[in-house]
Amino acid sequence: MISYKCIIVDDNEIERDALEMYLRKINRLEIKAICSNGIEASDILVNEHIDIVFSDIDMPELSGIGLLKSVKNPPVFIFITSFSEYAAEGFNLDALDFIVKPATFERLLKASNKAIEYLDLKKLAENNTDQTKHNEADGDDYFFIKETKGFTRLNYDEVIYIESMGDFSKIFTAESKHITLVNLKNLERQLPSFFVRVHKQYIINLNHIATVASTEILLKHKYVVPVSITNKQDLMEKITNKTISRHSK
Repeated sequence: MISYKCIIVDDNEIERDALEMYLRKINRLEIKAICSNGIEASDILVNEHIDIVFSDIDMPELSGIGLLKSVKNPPVFIFITSFSEYAAEGFNLDALDFIVKPATFERLLKASNKAIEYLDLKKLAENNTDQTKHNEADGDDYFFIKETKGFTRLNYDEVIYIESMGDFSKIFTAESKHITLVNLKNLERQLPSFFVRVHKQYIINLNHIATVASTEILLKHKYVVPVSITNKQDLMEKITNKTISRHSK
């Protein structure tokens, strides 16, 4: 199977050593460089092909976010930092994942597998042009998605939420997960009105909401997704339309 080239970027030597130890245990990752600052990493990204960057954010001279912004066609970025307040900005720049220190092997493995899955799909998409079969006739309650194994039929009602994976989307049902070679923006255009964008990376099915909190939504089957400030107003308007009033009209 294909291995993916990665670099580690952190100004803390102890953190760099820990990341190196963990990442060397992941079979499909090949560590090409270990950098102590963003400038060193920037030089590597300009001159070499790198697939994944595991980077701290708060570094002198050039931060992890500054590093991501400086690259014209950036590789996959996974941020690892002590400061959780950077998460929103990192996701807005399309970082694939965000890990709060101390990073455990389990959490790094999860993020790495997500990156590997994304890169595998990206290679697959290069050889696929017919990505989605969608029947636009009124009253349809199903759609088809293109997966590696072929076309899969899903009912709209069984979809709980959809997560962006950059150029692709991961669809969650109660019993399974499906990855389609269509980005979230294009998928959103083809969904019924009871699907709502609640975050840059998430669309939910209103029919599967259990509870809406200030910053997250609890869905059926114990799924939890974040809700952004910019998307919450639209969500609450739709919920208000379904809310039972104290006074009959």
